[in-house]
Amino acid sequence: MPLHIPSQFNIAEWFVDRPTAEHPRRWAILGEPDAITYEELGALVRRAAAALRGSGCTPGERVLIALPDSVEFMAAFFGAARIGAIAVPVNPWARNIEFAYYLEDSGARFAIVHASVLSEFPLTYCSREVEIVAVGQRESGGAAQRLKYWQEWLGPDQARNSPVHPTAATDPAFILYTSGSTGQPKGAVHQHKDMRVTSESMGRGVLGLTELDRIFSVSKLFFAYGLGNAMYFPLSVGASVVLNPGRTKVDRVVELIARHRVTVFAAVPTFYAALLREIAPGLPADFSSLRVAVSAGERLPAEIFEKFRARFGVEILDGIGSTEMLQTFISNRPGQARAGTCGVPVPNYEIEIAREDGTPAATGEVGDMRVRGPSAFAGYWNKPEVTARAKIGGWVVTGDRFSRDAEGFYHFCGRRDDLLKISGMWVSPSEVEIVLLEHPRVAEAAVAGVPDSSGLLQPTAFIVCRPGTLAGGEIATEILEYARGRLPSHKRPRSIEFVSELPKTATGKIQRFRLRTQAQARAAGGSTQEK
Repeated sequence: MPLHIPSQFNIAEWFVDRPTAEHPRRWAILGEPDAITYEELGALVRRAAAALRGSGCTPGERVLIALPDSVEFMAAFFGAARIGAIAVPVNPWARNIEFAYYLEDSGARFAIVHASVLSEFPLTYCSREVEIVAVGQRESGGAAQRLKYWQEWLGPDQARNSPVHPTAATDPAFILYTSGSTGQPKGAVHQHKDMRVTSESMGRGVLGLTELDRIFSVSKLFFAYGLGNAMYFPLSVGASVVLNPGRTKVDRVVELIARHRVTVFAAVPTFYAALLREIAPGLPADFSSLRVAVSAGERLPAEIFEKFRARFGVEILDGIGSTEMLQTFISNRPGQARAGTCGVPVPNYEIEIAREDGTPAATGEVGDMRVRGPSAFAGYWNKPEVTARAKIGGWVVTGDRFSRDAEGFYHFCGRRDDLLKISGMWVSPSEVEIVLLEHPRVAEAAVAGVPDSSGLLQPTAFIVCRPGTLAGGEIATEILEYARGRLPSHKRPRSIEFVSELPKTATGKIQRFRLRTQAQARAAGGSTQEK
């Protein structure tokens, strides 16, 4: 699939102005809360661009965006890009210390935030003055005097024919922060061309998106996976998107899919597991409009794939992507999905799996994966040393461990950061988790290495039980015996800790490093069931 992107290219022009001119009355957003046409979206983007320019925002400056999924998010994002500024979307449900980090790290002088998070947002910021625009209900009191509010700030649409800033395809367009599954988030800088690459490669090339599609993503817009699925993928083909500004709840998602007749649905494995767990057989869940479901973020267990297909008649296309590559670069294909695998390379991407010494891994051999493709990030914002370790000779080092089978399908074997060396042999936590999830009393499972009393690292399983299961020693023994019959000795969990929930990033990835830290802190208390 050859790509040709002109040297002068701006994402606001391609993803907003172009479809607006082609079909102004078509729905860009079906809800929530309101339906928005392409013409209305284009006008709002122009107004946001004019307001930013009028506030003194110049090309190259960063604009922090802390908004729920909404038309205002899209307008702020593309409005910044339209004038050559750099959009910096972040988790709108972050805490004060996280917002302060994003502001300091990005150097943003402008921030567009939802009024509901103003209590967490650092309104007084010592490093420099930040202009804050609040979206939503006006607050009262002294803090409100230092804010501008979205509707008054926007002003009228007087810029219908205003030119788009002449950005190069390789100019920075936005910064996406990594999800922090292994530590402090890093800002991956993406260029204007990158969205065009991924929408052609994954959106059209794999998903076959057309203007007839109605797309809904559980993953939010501040996350690379959600940004593509719920914003620029549909805009690239003139399709319609369903937004969910609130936190994700299974019943709400089911209701939106049915009401808006969604055709393409995107989520992460933990949500698919929750959906199957909470929608009991026989209860209404109308997914008859779906033609494809997509998964990424972590490995999708084969059991979830099979149960979802049996229940709804739809394959889940599991894949792997990253913030650094912007979107999915390995994926299963419609009608050819293979349970338990991540699929095959997406058009325009190359994959290598290497041994420790750098030589190519053999078929079926686990090694370190690296990827090369035209959407690769330009670098981490203000972190050249870290960038140099992540980009080597044109390849992006993912930190993931993979194998490739004889048919060319790729198998995820865990993060290098999460791998455990037990009795001199490597153990992938995800491989053990897949087995544990097959137990009828297990709702969620994560495995991390925790030192035992002699200081040796041992695999510990952290279990969330299914509703109605009373966690305790008897159940722990049952689960451990189950694993004993299905795993070699060095891969078996040595102990189990029952938890009410697993620590996850805002994008649904399990934070195993937090489990390790918490378990070590509790070790003296003996809260573990051992076998």
